[in-house]
Amino acid sequence: MGSEMCIRDSDDPLWLIAGTAAYLRETGDWSILDESVAFDNDESKAQPLMEHLRRSFQYTCTHLGPHGLPLIGRADWNDCLNLNCFSEHPGESFQITGPSEGPVAESVFIAGMFVKYGKEYADLCSHRGLADEAAAARESIAQVEQAVLTAGWDGEWFRRAYDAFGQPVGSKECDEGQIFIEPQGMCVMAGIGKESGQAAQALKSVEERLDTKYGVLLLQPAYTTYRLNLGEISSYPPGYKENAGIFCHNNPWISCAETVLGHGDRAFEVYRKTCPAYIEDISEIHRTEPYVYSQMVAGKDAPTFGEAKNSWLTGTAAWTFFNVSQYLLGIQPTLDGLKIDPCIPHTLKGYTVTRRYRGATYHIRVENPSAVQKGVAAVVYDGKPLESNRLPIASPGTTVEVAVTMG
Repeated sequence: MGSEMCIRDSDDPLWLIAGTAAYLRETGDWSILDESVAFDNDESKAQPLMEHLRRSFQYTCTHLGPHGLPLIGRADWNDCLNLNCFSEHPGESFQITGPSEGPVAESVFIAGMFVKYGKEYADLCSHRGLADEAAAARESIAQVEQAVLTAGWDGEWFRRAYDAFGQPVGSKECDEGQIFIEPQGMCVMAGIGKESGQAAQALKSVEERLDTKYGVLLLQPAYTTYRLNLGEISSYPPGYKENAGIFCHNNPWISCAETVLGHGDRAFEVYRKTCPAYIEDISEIHRTEPYVYSQMVAGKDAPTFGEAKNSWLTGTAAWTFFNVSQYLLGIQPTLDGLKIDPCIPHTLKGYTVTRRYRGATYHIRVENPSAVQKGVAAVVYDGKPLESNRLPIASPGTTVEVAVTMG
């Protein structure tokens, strides 16, 4: 991610931090940060991976818009939200027509990403002994978080963006597309608004305005006319694809976000609605393979509400595994060992997990005698009680027994 490169989708730099941090939490292999990696496939410009992460983080810091939120560029995760492209005539590309980037259009979703994965970058710096860099990173993160809580807040949910004219997208001020799923999931996953109550209000708005019996819609109300300032997202028929379809890829974000607030019942409810194992009895409506996730399911504005499209073409399975293993079951790898922090439906009495981690095998039994949704009352590690829900790192080749009591 060199400064000489043109980054069109503003989420790209942050996924590099997310992936690297996840690798380090899982393996503890810090040597990867010293590996030489080429910029733009040019070995003459190779730098250690840590420098790539540093430039990725700084890219967002140096590309903020008028509200202190990250500039969106050509698009962000939602590559159909094209706020700088202005595709006006048939045949023009939605993503590369016009300037494709600019100094005004901002993404609240990317701001949420920056807060979540920026914190992970700061943690890497701390573990590397880069105390000053970690402190500077956390200061930048705090500034963007504050921008989300102010300019990014619409009163009952997080706004989606600001367009190239400085007008809000995903706001009650809009006639259509008033609320979007992406910032509600990512911002709450980042912990934004948890203390102020804004996170809980945002998820309440998702349940009230976006939820359906087949999953959570990407936006509401659906766009019924093409919007030059928004691009491809408004070109699809209402209820399909990014225009108010049920986009399975980001439904897990809402489930993850609910666990951040301790809402195990609701988190599991969201998970079930798109999980193939739970929807086989509506196969005549779903109409795709009953054992695989699809990119999207037609939303309530579509004449084929509940019908899935583009099976296999999705990152849903990976995000769902992440959601189930780390947010619901709560077996979370950290830089310093496994952390056990379940968030489950209160009716679940318990479960067992076999987890292989850094060469050791952990047999984990979780019991929920008090029928709670979140909270750990006691942890016993190989017969010895722990004061924390973070487990010691076992030696490679060993097997440990872990008993967790929720409460």
